[in-house]
Amino acid sequence: MRGSEIGSVISCRGSEAHVALTQRPLANGPRATVGKFVALKHAKGASVGMISEISSSIGTAVSPDSYAIAHVDLMGEIAYGPAGMLRFDRGVREYPAIGDAVELLSREHLQLIYSSFDGRPMKIGEVREDGGVPALIDADGLVSKHFAILGSTGVGKSSGTAVILNELIAAKPDLRVLLLDVHNEYSASFGARATTVDPASLKLPFWLFNFEEFTDAIYGGRPAVLEELDILAELIPLAKANYASIKSGADRATLARRNPRLGSGFTVDTPAPYMIQDLVSLIDERMGKLENRATRMVHNRLIQRIETIRNDPRYGFMFENANVGGDTMAAVLGQLFAVNTVNPGVTVLKLAEFPGEVVDAVVCVVLRLAFEFGLWSDGGTPLLIVCEEAHRFAAADHSTGFAPARRALSRIAKEGRKYGVHLGLVTQRPAELDPTIVSQCSTLFMMRMANERDHALLRSAVADAAVHLLSLVPSLGTGEVVGVGEALPLPLRFSFKRLAAERLPTSDQIGAGGPLNEAERAASVEKAIDRWRRATSIQSGAMPEPVAQNLQPPAAAQPHHPQQHAPQSHHQARSFSQSVQQHSQAGGDAAGQNALTRGLQAALANEGMFSRNRS
Repeated sequence: MRGSEIGSVISCRGSEAHVALTQRPLANGPRATVGKFVALKHAKGASVGMISEISSSIGTAVSPDSYAIAHVDLMGEIAYGPAGMLRFDRGVREYPAIGDAVELLSREHLQLIYSSFDGRPMKIGEVREDGGVPALIDADGLVSKHFAILGSTGVGKSSGTAVILNELIAAKPDLRVLLLDVHNEYSASFGARATTVDPASLKLPFWLFNFEEFTDAIYGGRPAVLEELDILAELIPLAKANYASIKSGADRATLARRNPRLGSGFTVDTPAPYMIQDLVSLIDERMGKLENRATRMVHNRLIQRIETIRNDPRYGFMFENANVGGDTMAAVLGQLFAVNTVNPGVTVLKLAEFPGEVVDAVVCVVLRLAFEFGLWSDGGTPLLIVCEEAHRFAAADHSTGFAPARRALSRIAKEGRKYGVHLGLVTQRPAELDPTIVSQCSTLFMMRMANERDHALLRSAVADAAVHLLSLVPSLGTGEVVGVGEALPLPLRFSFKRLAAERLPTSDQIGAGGPLNEAERAASVEKAIDRWRRATSIQSGAMPEPVAQNLQPPAAAQPHHPQQHAPQSHHQARSFSQSVQQHSQAGGDAAGQNALTRGLQAALANEGMFSRNRS
């Protein structure tokens, strides 16, 4: 080994050594300073360490030739292999002795260290200590044991995430990546290799939601009504059984005679299709058999909740084909995880455009589908889920956030690697992220952070040999990062590669361009108001269906046996509500007439209900 000799060993203990620096640096030569890697030479090779602290030797009992003392954290060793070639290994087997020479590592030795892994290397930047040395990480080690990118706002986390994912899909073409894009930043970061999914294109049918996720969507994140939950828990399996029976050729008369207490063969969490009108009709039928008015009102409120969210255009991705049916589970998995294509790439799920009340439930469904697909496919298709703003979905404070989403994320962190489902976390507040989930990430990329709570979490997450690197984190520049963990041979301070200007993550919610004049500003405001109103209004033709209606099978399975014994009041309710609907479509204020029609329909439905009870 030939490097710049800087001094000699004066003490050694466990994983640390002290070096007396005797060679003062030249004006333009290499300097022994904090963050530099050194080789402590011995007979069988050299121990490798990093300078974590330097102090003056004036007034100490150290050799008068020294001008400073360096504290070195030992991390590995360079030794000769069986073929006589130098190789780097983690851990220290041979410790240096007092008086052994110490050298700064040369560029060649740094390259040897940072390329010393058996997996697929990928370059994500350059080592800051010696410009020109590529920062290589092990693609297999990065994915297989999870990773996290941590840093304050504005330090380059999103750019670093884009760099890593671009290199990953090039190094591992068999990997399928889903990026949960909370701020709609990544649409242009992956070029042609990106598939963007937003509420307009996503088809995530309501029946794929498990019971907790479905009720969270219905109640908009607010506490649920226990009586209504009991009704849903009883009737959702029946709605699934009805749909399955109709698809197999059963008629409605057979279904009507079924005893619900005998069981349906489905649970509330079975990912089996059913029609929302079947569920509503089952609730209405159950309501018609009740004598207690207060209990009937519980059923009626539940129906109104379902109808409200079903007709809200913001929830179209859940309910667009709510009354058509069809098993689209394979298509959903293909859209989200690209499991049905051989083309590698990144699926970007743009969460900023979803209703805020349902984002947690959507994320929960996606995480659960990823894990369960890996489980039931025996890990046949490796998946990587990258979660932006991870602290939002898995908060350390278990009294906040959506508990099922936290459990889904935690399940992937703890068990996902067994089934080929891997996790990448991105957050600006690691202290607010569930520490159990952080502890499962074997590779950490730490960017500039100043919060003491965040630093405390990092100190508990990194190995003792790398803990001194954390003192560098508050002073890192934009784009600089300290990386530690399984994907790197040694703790590493480096800078991420720079992306082309057109690939930089930037929110597509923010318009580009110069200052607007007065007319342009007025037009922009009017456009925003128009989009705002259209996005939160019942669109023309989206009339809610009457509450009291008979179960109707899909068109493909429509039996040729018309209902013969429907109560007369129900026929009157339907005929009158149809005439009101025709009248509302003839002209006038559509929004007002739609509201009037909905009120009349609800009243007629109640009238039909009371008629049944009186008879």
